[in-house]
Amino acid sequence: MNPAGGRAAEPDGLDAGRVVQVLTTRRAGPGRRGSGYQVSGHAVLTAAHVVSDAVSVRLRFFTEDGGTTEVSGEPVWADAAMDIAVLRIARDTSAGGPGAAEVRPVRFAAITQPVECEALGFPRFRLRLDSASTDRDDPPWYRDSHHARGTTTPLSYLRAGSLEISVAPPEYDPEPDRSPWEGMSGAAVWSGGYVIGVVSEHHRFDGLGRFAASQVKRWYRLAPDRISALNDLIGLPADADRLTQLPQLSPPRPETPEPDDAPEVREAAGKLAREVSEQWRREGRWQRVGDPSPLAVRFGCTERNVFDHWANIRRAPFGTVAEPLPLDGRLDRIVEVYESVPSRRLVVLGEAGSGKTVLTLRFVLDRLKARAAGDRVPVIFGLGSWDPVTTSLDDWLCGQLVRDYPFLDAPAGKRGNLAGLLLDEDKILPVLDGFDEIASGLHGAALRALNRTTMPLLLTTRPAEYSRVVEDNGVLTEAAVIELADLTVDDYADYLHRGSRPVREGGEDSTAWQPVLARLREEPDGPGAANLAQVFATPLMVALARTVYRGTPGRRPSDLLDVRKFASPEALQEHLLAAFIPAVYDPTPTGRGTSRRRRRHPERAQRWLGYLAAHLHELDTRDLAWWELGTTMRLSSRMLVVGFLAALAFGVTTGIGNLPVDLLATEHGLGFALGRGLAVGLLHGLLAGLVFGFVYGFVSGGAPREPSRVRLQIFGGTRQTRDTFLPRSLLGLGFGLLFALVLVFLDRCLVAPLGFDDGLDGGLLGAILFPLELGLGAGLVLGIMAWLEAPIEIGSAVSASELLSTNRKNVVFHMLVWMLVIGIPAGLGFGLLSGPVGVLMPGPVRGLLAGLVFGIEAAFGGGLGYGLSFTAWGQWVALSRMWLPLTGRLPWAVIAFLDDAHRRGVLRQAGAVYQFRHARLQDHLTQVSQPHHAFRRSGSPGRADPEHTGNRPRPEGRLDSGNTRRSRPDGTHGGTTHGGANWLPGAGRESQG
Repeated sequence: MNPAGGRAAEPDGLDAGRVVQVLTTRRAGPGRRGSGYQVSGHAVLTAAHVVSDAVSVRLRFFTEDGGTTEVSGEPVWADAAMDIAVLRIARDTSAGGPGAAEVRPVRFAAITQPVECEALGFPRFRLRLDSASTDRDDPPWYRDSHHARGTTTPLSYLRAGSLEISVAPPEYDPEPDRSPWEGMSGAAVWSGGYVIGVVSEHHRFDGLGRFAASQVKRWYRLAPDRISALNDLIGLPADADRLTQLPQLSPPRPETPEPDDAPEVREAAGKLAREVSEQWRREGRWQRVGDPSPLAVRFGCTERNVFDHWANIRRAPFGTVAEPLPLDGRLDRIVEVYESVPSRRLVVLGEAGSGKTVLTLRFVLDRLKARAAGDRVPVIFGLGSWDPVTTSLDDWLCGQLVRDYPFLDAPAGKRGNLAGLLLDEDKILPVLDGFDEIASGLHGAALRALNRTTMPLLLTTRPAEYSRVVEDNGVLTEAAVIELADLTVDDYADYLHRGSRPVREGGEDSTAWQPVLARLREEPDGPGAANLAQVFATPLMVALARTVYRGTPGRRPSDLLDVRKFASPEALQEHLLAAFIPAVYDPTPTGRGTSRRRRRHPERAQRWLGYLAAHLHELDTRDLAWWELGTTMRLSSRMLVVGFLAALAFGVTTGIGNLPVDLLATEHGLGFALGRGLAVGLLHGLLAGLVFGFVYGFVSGGAPREPSRVRLQIFGGTRQTRDTFLPRSLLGLGFGLLFALVLVFLDRCLVAPLGFDDGLDGGLLGAILFPLELGLGAGLVLGIMAWLEAPIEIGSAVSASELLSTNRKNVVFHMLVWMLVIGIPAGLGFGLLSGPVGVLMPGPVRGLLAGLVFGIEAAFGGGLGYGLSFTAWGQWVALSRMWLPLTGRLPWAVIAFLDDAHRRGVLRQAGAVYQFRHARLQDHLTQVSQPHHAFRRSGSPGRADPEHTGNRPRPEGRLDSGNTRRSRPDGTHGGTTHGGANWLPGAGRESQG
């Protein structure tokens, strides 16, 4: 707001309400007149020579009615060489002093090419006689404003370091000894909404159409403490790399909400933005990004021939010349660089560990921070799971959104849910991480699919893979390409120092990294230093080194320079990767009350993490999903495990449930009841195991069961879920009838001939009613469950543990419904049947007992069997919570272990799945674990399959592990075999302790 409290300041660009005329009083001689600009709530930027010897300073602002108001000013900072000064506005409310909270800071930029510019000031040629003055004898004079508009170039005044501003000249030059531009000094020079300089002087020999300005970029020649003071006073960025680079041929177009945006779209996009922001802020805290100081990761326009014509990138009109965009910067400028690309399509190249993932996280958080209503929501998608041959880009994006943000599965739009609606309405900005992670042979199809759309995107990939696909398929249309630069000693020196234990000798602070960094600076070509510098060129290895050598006893950073231990960069990398897990799982107790998390043994943790890495390698993916654990076992083995658990659940409950019925409802004794219970339990359990085992194999088809994205509530069903009521009811009816008929056959043809007929089968009527009851009950249960399903709401987190909890609750609710629907009718029917009843067992009592028994059998036999066969949670319980821990491949508390690994920085969380913090770490763990854990498919223990050791080829000349993937002839992905299905119970296990 202007000083008079009139109108709000514009968020960007020149605002006339903040332009200041500076009037000074000097000790000797007449006062000076100059210009200035209110750059913050309390500060005015002007030229230093205007206020150099001032006794007092007055600041004159415009008011909305064309008048003026004045406040006092006080010089608080000045530099004569750069000719800039900062004035503090006095807090004189009676004079209409401005409110600091109501003025937004300006933005600063540097120019690299000629640009258009403007400045608003009070030059001498605007001197006017005040005709409205009441003093007719001596009317006062005043200077009106002048809006100078022209161009500037960085190539003039190179020696002086000033900007040459070319404008329309004033018509007259009445006083040759005085410049008509006098009084314009101190005016802020603007271009594209940024301050690029301050008007400083007019050279008479240049003519009246040119004057000079002190350029912002040159201010960074000042001492660091002076720059820091300017940062505090006017918001000048702390270093020149953070300045926006101009020009921008097509200025960024703000993404404002369309007037016809449906409320449903706005609400869903807003909720998604909040969820994404919270998710990645939390992840950034866990991964300790920037703690205690960030790595200075830099990037610039790639020199590789892998990007489109600049005219296409800048979407320039035909016939115009499009110059390259200035794309250099650091991570904190990634959003500015992205928005400077008119097409909003940017590719980021970087070797393994170069910082691509951290860049995507920084991009998403910074863009969400500045997001306005209606803007696209940036969402990170890991491209490794996309098969462009079988799934379109939009369909795959929709599926990933629903997986990680279940509330987007709510029905809406033409595509059926909110995720599809947001994609249709262009409210998603895809951040596609890991183009190189797409299966080998599918990169060309993926690039062609991306070229069939013009949607804005940010894509990350390794350079070699991207160069190959571009050579064969052409560039990504309209996309600019930047490449992450190698780190230098100066980039990571402070990062290593501040993350290590201080060593104070001789009164100076130092760390164990000091001699290492000194060698890297002083002898960069030495054998040890050259190897280490090559390894430390990537942020991943620097971060691993800081973790491994953070005060660990017996480890000294100087050992990394020993060529006898580490003869090559590859050896150094393998050492850091191998030492990382023991370093983060330090078993040393830290004091009383130390949690079990801190006492987890490193060897066990490494073995479990090795299995997880080999499991991902087998599936050829980077996404660690809890519902996929154990699915690398043979399908037949999984069917046996699921069938055994279903048989155990149904057989035990049936056998035990028969005891009270036969003891109280018949005249047979305990021996008969035990014998019948054993026979019935074995036969019924065997049947349940066979049925549910084969059902699991048929339903899964070898693929893992996806977790349910719904929850159950009485009044929460939707039209979409209720449409499945009839199909599921018919499925349950048919399944229940067949299962009941087989049970009747077993009881009549096997149990009875063995001498265990208790006379409670109801005869022919019972043989007819029981299948009908079980069939109708099963159909009713599945129909009720379909009716009660509702999409998971936004309040539900997208974490693996929360999604697992939701699926577990659904199965438990399933079991309860099975118990009520099957148990109550069975009890009523059994209570009404005639038969041998003791004096203590009248019909209703017998019916209550039978209903309870049949309900429990239905819950554990039908409900739990259904859960094991048809749900991801059942598969998880059978494989991940029982079989894998029993065989030593995973701990018993799997989710707790994954959460703990996440907190330690070994894993990162991406929506509902985990990933290793870097693919390089995953590959290393795969390589070291498979020789110990891989068996032949024949099942012989202790022999690794020589053709499937899991060691991926390492391309020549590369420091990073290869990422080569195999593709089957049919286009499906294939990983290597690590023998996950042939583990023997206890093989290779350590004591669980």
